[in-house]
Amino acid sequence: MPVTDTMSANERETSESELSLRLERTWRQPGGIWGWFSDTDHKAIGIRFIVTAFIFFLLGGVLAAIMRLQLSRPESSLVGPDLYNQLFTMHGSTMIFLFAVPMMFQGFGVYVVPMMCGARNIAFPRLNAFSYYIYLGGALLLWGGLLTNTGPDAGWFAYVPLSGPAYTPGHRTDIWAQMITYTEVSALGVAICIATTILRHRAPGMTLNRMPILLWEKLVISIAVIFAMPAVMVASSLLLLDRLVGTHFFNPAEGGDVLLYQHLFWFFGHPEVYIAILPAMGITSHLLSIFSRKPVFGYNAMVGATVAIGALGFMVWGHHMFVSGMNPYEGFAFSSLTTAIAVPSAVKVFNWLGTMYGGKMRLSTPMLFSIGFVSLFITGGLTGPLLAQPALDAYLHDTYFVVAHFHLIMAMAGLFAVFAATYFWFPKMFGRMMNERLGALHFWITLAGAYAIFVPMHLLGLAGSPRRYSELTGVQYLTTTAPLQRFITVAAIVTVGGQLVFLLNLFWSLFRGHKAARNPWECSTLEWTLSSPPPQVGFGDQNPVIAHGPYEYSVPGAEKDFVHQNASGNRGT
Repeated sequence: MPVTDTMSANERETSESELSLRLERTWRQPGGIWGWFSDTDHKAIGIRFIVTAFIFFLLGGVLAAIMRLQLSRPESSLVGPDLYNQLFTMHGSTMIFLFAVPMMFQGFGVYVVPMMCGARNIAFPRLNAFSYYIYLGGALLLWGGLLTNTGPDAGWFAYVPLSGPAYTPGHRTDIWAQMITYTEVSALGVAICIATTILRHRAPGMTLNRMPILLWEKLVISIAVIFAMPAVMVASSLLLLDRLVGTHFFNPAEGGDVLLYQHLFWFFGHPEVYIAILPAMGITSHLLSIFSRKPVFGYNAMVGATVAIGALGFMVWGHHMFVSGMNPYEGFAFSSLTTAIAVPSAVKVFNWLGTMYGGKMRLSTPMLFSIGFVSLFITGGLTGPLLAQPALDAYLHDTYFVVAHFHLIMAMAGLFAVFAATYFWFPKMFGRMMNERLGALHFWITLAGAYAIFVPMHLLGLAGSPRRYSELTGVQYLTTTAPLQRFITVAAIVTVGGQLVFLLNLFWSLFRGHKAARNPWECSTLEWTLSSPPPQVGFGDQNPVIAHGPYEYSVPGAEKDFVHQNASGNRGT
């Protein structure tokens, strides 16, 4: 029975109760194994992305630890050259394709975006669920190859001709290329779902200039994914055709071009960097505002910087190819564009500092990791303009300097944002708070470890130490790099130990943590108007609306919970 204005109070209450029961029956997750596979609730799929990506993060970390032990002493025989090639290829492929984007963009995006928009579920929920399963299939395919000694061994970029049939026989590279197709189809599916949800399913009154800054980041990333992912899918598919069918797209002897592969791969590869780091930027902007108790500083400038980074990310792929023999004029163009992208990145840094300046900061664990992200992003980003200069890049290319730059700005900074998001949304997901003391201990160990591992790598790179070598040999390397390699290995072991603190905190809090209030962080975004954890039906028949006041969110029956936060002028974050 529909609710009308002519109903009495009792009739209206009865009708709303019947509607709520019908919604619960309709949206209830079916039981059993079939129910698990047929579930299309965005909250369940988001948690599956997060948990699966975190498992592969741990596996990728194990591979990194084995490589560090191999390099801790000269002429080590812990692993042979063939296995070492598999390890560093698997480590890079796992962290890039199975952890960074699936965790930051797909996992937290799928979970948070619909609730933050005020939607009952994500757009195209079946496509969203399909995206998880095809991602899982690609991940299992890749790791199944390693466990059967057919793991890829040509690097996470699989450059030809090394990855071609003449130099890499067998099926190792075939497995890698197929995994790329699976994981990128998954990212494309999620991008379509998130972009449609943001553009079409926002709550009434949530105009574009009133969206939380996190939604802007997710929208820009979704558009970037839609344009970038097809390039690497084409590259991997053409590589498969060369290997399995006998085509010659990348064979110069038959009219092919090896540089065509690099252009296709890096046209995806550099936007991929920002596809992985922009979600971290969005989370950082969101959390710095919340825990500083003030609005995001320069909201319009932050949005503009996000759009600029997303656009410029497609124009700088050639800086990965300065030593490939490109025309010097092309190198100058890519160098200029790479330097230019530092401008919107700097705008974000200054706005983060402006957000914290003068705020009433609460140094809760999510805030600590957000500040750590800013620190690592600045430190790693300062070496970017150096590598953007072709003359310097010619010397530093394929040295540990590049490893340090890449890992500080993407791996470690992105990881800090992952931890910040985990501590922040854990109460919403599971209804319990994580331990703050263990969280602070985890933060300081990880921050110290990040700098202890990767700052010395800059020195190794300046000394000319090449990356991807399985052994330290030669008098020069034994005397100059071995001590630093040992120090880095010890720092890595300590840092890994710090992650055990996080695991202890995580599992303890799941079962014994303090029960969380509906809005423990006093936030004004819509997901915190729901109970913790949220109900299966989400907002149900309570359609949230954005009040007519400036950037003020309200939900029927829950306005009082947001008076303090809205009074601070928080622009939706």
